Amino acid sequence: MNVLSLMAHQDDEMRCLGTMLKCRDRGDRLFFVTLTDGAKGFVQQPDIAADEAARIRHAEMSALAAAIGAEYLNLREPDEFLYDTPDVRMKVIEAIRWSGAHLVFTHFEQDYNADHGMTSWLARHCVMQSCLPVLPTDSPPLPRHPAVFMVEPHGPFGFVPTHFVDISGQEQEKVRLLGRHESQEKAMRATAGVKAGFAELCGRPDAYWGQQAGCGFAEAFVPMRARGAIKPYNVLP
Repeated sequence: MNVLSLMAHQDDEMRCLGTMLKCRDRGDRLFFVTLTDGAKGFVQQPDIAADEAARIRHAEMSALAAAIGAEYLNLREPDEFLYDTPDVRMKVIEAIRWSGAHLVFTHFEQDYNADHGMTSWLARHCVMQSCLPVLPTDSPPLPRHPAVFMVEPHGPFGFVPTHFVDISGQEQEKVRLLGRHESQEKAMRATAGVKAGFAELCGRPDAYWGQQAGCGFAEAFVPMRARGAIKPYNVLP
């Protein structure tokens, strides 16, 4: 299968990366698409030039993807100003077709960041539209609708997972890979009180979901309730 992380920002894959590593281990191809350029992520260095911030975020995500043999596409929409427009929608449709996705991970409908919610909204429409030949792009329409799962949001929202993936064997590699987002590790340590960086930001919820699922570490998901997005067969590893 082709497995796609469709997220707003570079590092948002943290809520599904362990599962994607498990997909890789069963022979799946991995793809990452980010909708924004990530330029507003430097809260620890607010005077940095936007183009330099975007360059760094792109390089960090590119390094993570290369480390696991994945492909990466950055749509470079303005960070914190992501909107549903015809142009953006067509870019997302093309990105989904480019990946040939069979399984898509994206944001939960509710989250602390509006870019996250907008990405989930765009995914709902564009994954379906990626199969429609009436919307031509450089890549051909997908032959069938991919399965879509939404990841755990950041914050106390109404997230009630229905699917869990045991990532006990992938947790250490997941945290190590996320460390390639060096700028974001510095940001969360400087301003968000997350002193242990990704080890803390991922370790706590992964251990919590693991406790619910009866394993060491787990990632939790809910299927997107949209036409074609829920499958009558298993797609998660």
